[in-house]
Amino acid sequence: QVQLVESGGGLVQAGGSLRLSCAISGTSFSINSMGWYRQAPGKQRDLVASITSGGSTNYAASVKGRFTISRDSAKNTVYLQMNTLNPEDTAVYFCNADIRRFSWSSARNVWWGQGTQVTVSS
Repeated sequence: QVQLVESGGGLVQAGGSLRLSCAISGTSFSINSMGWYRQAPGKQRDLVASITSGGSTNYAASVKGRFTISRDSAKNTVYLQMNTLNPEDTAVYFCNADIRRFSWSSARNVWWGQGTQVTVSS
């Protein structure tokens, strides 16, 4: 089984920074794109940032220039450095990963973590 475990969330004042981590464990032949999403109360889950296996990144307009996504393929971990946080960034942050589990099967699935709360006070 595959597990994604996020960490690094918490309470921070506006203007502050946090770094989220998401570690992937379990059987995985290859990990393709990885991403961070967030969901505020009463709102849908939206993409924050994503990164491909080749390192290409994509950001939501609202976080571009403030957030940076990166990955350590050797550690099967994806990070989200969040700077200049504001109260609108308050949400539960989820990581996901597009994983091919076995070399003998081309099947790929998207796996999700359980989420980590980020709260930004004004």
